[in-house]
Order: sequence, then structure tokens, then C-alpha cells
Amino acid sequence: MQAVTKKPPIEHEMITVRLKVHRSNVNRLRKYAHSLESGEGRKYCVAEVFPEYVGKEHELALRAYRTREGLTQMELARITQIPQRHISEMENRKRGIGKERAKVLAKALNVSDYRLFL
Repeated sequence: MQAVTKKPPIEHEMITVRLKVHRSNVNRLRKYAHSLESGEGRKYCVAEVFPEYVGKEHELALRAYRTREGLTQMELARITQIPQRHISEMENRKRGIGKERAKVLAKALNVSDYRLFL
């Protein structure tokens, strides 16, 4: 039987990254990716590329973890017994999440720390 060998790292190996972003952000994301590939050396933080998301980290976390788990709002509502309308409102900053709901959501979305939603 052949021994398992570790593949040596390749310094300039290319990978494909798939992102799901709002249509209005596509050109900014392409520009940023191009600057990385061209080696311009300029580093950007998320706030520079997507300033409209600054201060919305908790609401984005809920949507991001729900998407990661491949759940719709309706499916998450069934699992957590939280009305779908409330999940939508939480994701859109129209409703607070609260400690108890954060715990329920964390368990349903396989998140180790419920405080990410607070």
C-alpha cells in the first residue's frame, strides 16, 4: 500500500473563489481583485471596499451563517420557531435579536458563540 504523501506548497498556485455579493458591489470587488493580482501592494480593509456594511456586522452575521448552512429564512423559521418575518427584520436591522433568540439561532446555525449575533 502506498504511503500518503503531503503535497508540497506551490508558491504561485491559483485558486478560484466564488462570492455572492450584491450587484452594486461587483465592479468594486473586481477592481479590488485586479489590484491584488497586479501586485499593486495596496491593501484594503472590508470597510474601504464595502463602507455601507460598517456597523452592520451582527445583522450580516445572521445572514452569512444562514447562507453558509444553506437555509432559507423560511427553513430557519421552521427550525427555530421564530417567525420568518422576524428573521427578515433581524437581518435588515429593523428588529433586535436579543440574547435568548441569539442562543436559539446559534444552535440552529452551528455557531459556537451566540454573542456573534448581539
